Amino acid sequence: MKRWLPAPVIGCLTFATMFVVLMIWAGLLILPAGIVKLLLPFPPLTRQLDRWIAWCANHGWVGWNQQVFRVLHGRRENCTINGQLDPARSWMIVANHQSWADILILFDVMYGRTPFPRFFMKRELIWIPLVGFVCWALDMPFMKRNSAQAIAKNPGLRNADLETTRRFCEKFKRRPIAVVNFREGTRYTPEKAQAKASPYRHLLRPKSGGFSFTLNAMGEQFAGLIDVTLVYQPTGNGRSKLWSWLCGEQNAAFVQVDVKPLPVELLGGDYQDDAAFRERFQDWVNGLWADKDELIARQRSTIG
Repeated sequence: MKRWLPAPVIGCLTFATMFVVLMIWAGLLILPAGIVKLLLPFPPLTRQLDRWIAWCANHGWVGWNQQVFRVLHGRRENCTINGQLDPARSWMIVANHQSWADILILFDVMYGRTPFPRFFMKRELIWIPLVGFVCWALDMPFMKRNSAQAIAKNPGLRNADLETTRRFCEKFKRRPIAVVNFREGTRYTPEKAQAKASPYRHLLRPKSGGFSFTLNAMGEQFAGLIDVTLVYQPTGNGRSKLWSWLCGEQNAAFVQVDVKPLPVELLGGDYQDDAAFRERFQDWVNGLWADKDELIARQRSTIG
């Protein structure tokens, strides 16, 4: 279909079909289970509901969406996976962040290769109709970004996100999970990079505190680190990356997945109070980001 239908038509068809899939799996199946989970927090029942909700989200919503993408966009053309993945094991996933399409690409690429991915989300997103509640039912952790002024007035807010991370890690200590961290904390733009004085050409500075806390709480459970690098094709015509992806123009977007070991010496330190450990951890994360920045630069040089 993508060979003879105009790109905007493909985009509208993709969006409309994804909306129907969302209504079927989220609206008709996950939403009622989530309401029962909210109103009847009985642990044995909650565990059964959690399994049902995760199955619907993964094999239903993600699986059906993948078929939609294959029909309307064709097969993904430029995806390389270096290493072995196992859906029965837990993984930490890090990726650069440029567009809402990143999330859809990650779901597509990881489907059948890892457990259903969970994202750290901005707390404001919980108010999106249906989607916010479904993400809550899926145990996505919602993080509140407190300003420096708010923390100065109430120092207790400094550890609010770490406490959210602690509860999240505790819940998933005994079942497989894929945890996604967009280490930059927000979508990349050249303006943000300049404002934040990023030392990288194509990335923002990575944040490390919550990342370290998650590894401290669950590091021994993770089979390894999945380092994902995304580079989009030029969009043209003023289209956003998300709309370009919906239109089927990003099937050749560069996706490289590198499966790496987690450094054992960095899994159990005290990031907050041990300055030496904090420096070592930041050096490791900055090294990952420097390699990713170089990979993005090389890939961009091939597409102009």
